[in-house]
Amino acid sequence: MEKNGNILVVDDDQDILIAARLLLKRNFARVETTNRPDQIRRILEEQEFDAVLLDMNFSLGENSGTEGLFWLEQILAIKPQMVVIVITAHGGIDLAVEAMKKGATDFITKPWQNEKLISTLRTAVRLAQYGRETQTLKKRNQEIQDNLSNQDRMIGESDAIKGVMDMIHQAAPTDANIMILGENGTGKELIARQIHHQSLRKNNGIISVDLGAISENLFESELFGHKKGAFTDAREDRIGLMQAAAGGTFFLDEIGNLPLALQTKLLTILERRQVTPVGSNKAVDIDIRLISATNISLKELSQNNIFRQDLRYRLNTVEIHVPPLRERQSDIPLLLDYFIRYYAKKYNQLVRPVSKTALKKLMTYSWPGNIRELRHSVERALILAKGKQFEAEDFSILTIPEKEPLSRVKQDSDLPLTLEQMEKNALEGAIKRHQGNISQTAKELGITRASLYRRMEKHDL
Repeated sequence: MEKNGNILVVDDDQDILIAARLLLKRNFARVETTNRPDQIRRILEEQEFDAVLLDMNFSLGENSGTEGLFWLEQILAIKPQMVVIVITAHGGIDLAVEAMKKGATDFITKPWQNEKLISTLRTAVRLAQYGRETQTLKKRNQEIQDNLSNQDRMIGESDAIKGVMDMIHQAAPTDANIMILGENGTGKELIARQIHHQSLRKNNGIISVDLGAISENLFESELFGHKKGAFTDAREDRIGLMQAAAGGTFFLDEIGNLPLALQTKLLTILERRQVTPVGSNKAVDIDIRLISATNISLKELSQNNIFRQDLRYRLNTVEIHVPPLRERQSDIPLLLDYFIRYYAKKYNQLVRPVSKTALKKLMTYSWPGNIRELRHSVERALILAKGKQFEAEDFSILTIPEKEPLSRVKQDSDLPLTLEQMEKNALEGAIKRHQGNISQTAKELGITRASLYRRMEKHDL
């Protein structure tokens, strides 16, 4: 068995320390001992430990436990998250309870049983490692939130986007599951973050998972965690992302990419509010607010062979539809102004205006990649444009005739385009521009290769 965990043993009895060291070094990676509690601060500051085994009495004839309680407080003052196991004599249960009230994790009694001591310390090591991993994930997410750039602001004054903002304001303070529907590039993840920031869970972080980027065989391990030895590469226990999101928000992006078999497992999780790590037979409670998002149309989402309807009803207590950019044209000037200022600051350039001719063309372009495409076009224009103002040719877009309504494209039938037709046209145009290069086409459209293949198959391209 691989040794895991670093233990510090503090006891005034040298015989106890020798016995503990001989026993524990066969089961843990590193065991340090000291009979001088006044050395605890130096030791903890110089080395990292998963758990401390602390005696409750040090002076000759002392059995009140006062000294142990004092040093327990000192340890937790130095390392607030430290797992401390106290050692008490038989009959010292009241003292052990007092120690646990002051922050000890567990206790053992003298003389200890070897199996009990090892088992208690192994649990302590796992607890410490889970705690560190959870704190790291939460810290990383908090840093992401604290450093959210102004680029992540919701910008717009159109009725379409105001309707979305109103729904966010109403739904965010509740704990209801929310499903966000919208095309790629419309800002679904941004909306999920806005919901979280306005929720009662905003102090506990948000963890985002792109289901389109997780392979099916890693789904359970990533979301639910795994036990050491559960599979070939499981060299240690690992906490799942759902557990790491405890108390906060869990955002599942591209939920429509989830295979039916895994949809069933997710439904079970949501019904029981428990996950079972891979390789374990013990379920773990989870406390999360779930937000999901998909670019799949409502028509597709309503088909049982694509998405389980019972899971859909679990996910969409509240359903938010994000409008594509072509349905909020009046917001384009605001978005242009914002992105130009943002990238001018980023690249240390002067803010330049957009010519009237260019603005007209930008306002009548269909924007198949939505806001993401607009942002990238502005960034490219700011880097490469040479004039004192931006012209239409500075933006890497396929423009349509100025006089042609946005909702119509010249066809033999001259009928308004459906969303399905617009999607097919966008795909065909992007594939043609990149001469069939799937990676470049997917990158331009802002979707994964898997999503692009699925859409190509749907439209028989």
